[in-house]
Amino acid sequence: MFRTKPLEDVLKDTTEGPQLKKTLGAFNLVTLGIGVIIGAGIFSLTGIAAANYAGPAVTISFIIAALGCAFAGLCYAEFASMLPIAGSAYTYSYVTMGEFVAWIIGWDLVLEYAVGAATVAISWSRYLSKLLHLYNVDLPAQLMMSPFETAVVNGQTVNGIINLPAVFITVLMSLILIRGTKESARLNNFVVVLKVSVVLAFIFLGWGYINKDNYIPYVPENTGAFENFGWTGVVTGAAVVFFAFIGFDAVSTAAQEAKNPKRDMPIGILGSLVICTILYVLFAHVMTGLENYKNFVGEAAPVAKAIENTPYKFFQEMIIIAILGGYSSVVMVLLMGQSRVFYSMSKDGLLPSVFSELHPRFLTPYKSNILFAAFVGLFAAFVPVTVVGEMSSIGTLFAFVLVCMGVLVMRKTNPNAPRAFRTPWVPFVPIMGIVVCCYMMYALPLDTWIRLIAWMAVGILVYFSYSKKHSKFAK
Repeated sequence: MFRTKPLEDVLKDTTEGPQLKKTLGAFNLVTLGIGVIIGAGIFSLTGIAAANYAGPAVTISFIIAALGCAFAGLCYAEFASMLPIAGSAYTYSYVTMGEFVAWIIGWDLVLEYAVGAATVAISWSRYLSKLLHLYNVDLPAQLMMSPFETAVVNGQTVNGIINLPAVFITVLMSLILIRGTKESARLNNFVVVLKVSVVLAFIFLGWGYINKDNYIPYVPENTGAFENFGWTGVVTGAAVVFFAFIGFDAVSTAAQEAKNPKRDMPIGILGSLVICTILYVLFAHVMTGLENYKNFVGEAAPVAKAIENTPYKFFQEMIIIAILGGYSSVVMVLLMGQSRVFYSMSKDGLLPSVFSELHPRFLTPYKSNILFAAFVGLFAAFVPVTVVGEMSSIGTLFAFVLVCMGVLVMRKTNPNAPRAFRTPWVPFVPIMGIVVCCYMMYALPLDTWIRLIAWMAVGILVYFSYSKKHSKFAK
């Protein structure tokens, strides 16, 4: 169970047999990270975290989350430069802590990417509804919500049946991924330019209309519950919006498709993190300054609501279009990350070989893409956004903790292994990454922990019933 995979065996996997196409440069990797980081976190979860947990201090929540990401990102950068392979945290754990821990983190990444993509797909559906409403087109509310959600339409409460637009965008992005990584990257680059331009426009145009009274009190008084406002609420807000920072994790899954991974992977991971953190803090500051945080409660599109307090009402349509494009790229990159992790796990024999079969023409793991189009589509169709968002956050944090631990182990077991990038201030940086991420996990609601434990229990069952017997490394 705890046998570790030798470093040379991992590197051998990148040269033997059919391989993923190496088409990504440093710029593509940075935009890949920005493409997935600037998404639901900035346009949707910002409003949720401000309304329910942190108030205007959601800006501090983003800084805390970014701090945890910075520690973890430095550890990811070292591993990505050493092990240019698609498995990300799964492969890093296999080399440092053994097969069982690797399986656990791989199974955890299924949760992280799948429910992350579902979260964004649900938000995409909500903004599509806003855009269509501007043109006096309203789709049936029952077909844009999960069965666990309700909405008031013409004075009547309507129960959801299925979120069809969320399923549509999930399937569409999966088809683009099957077509090829290079084509997917081109689409992502275009969308990144579009949504970063809109984010900057929102910051600059909205800054002059900030109502400073909306910042009072900056840290609302705690209501008596651990996570409801006050400083504990700010930390809980950080744990909730932490979901927004999984972009550099997704970048690491593309290592096997990078042209020069040893140089470009650290640039892609850390570059996208720095750029997006600055944009997040400024964006959240403007949004909570334009509209009182209390008015974001239950608001499906908080950014659109904040724009109503400026004379740029016409900008509402533009920003919604940019958000829809941005969300599309987020769904695409998360689905790509998931399929690449399954690709690596399948190559190791821990999952059926069907997940590592490449398309004869496009050289993409197309069968894995098809599976997750269905799996994520079910989540997006039938599960509320708050549930999937928190599930993805705890999955991300758990992955970061194990990667930070992995750097400490690797420095002891393979101190002389070539490292194109070295995490600075070891052991301080990895230990702080573990501490900050564990504290944010602690701050998440109890029901989120219960879901994680249940998911891991299923994963352990799969490992002992299938993966342990079929492990290629064991044979």
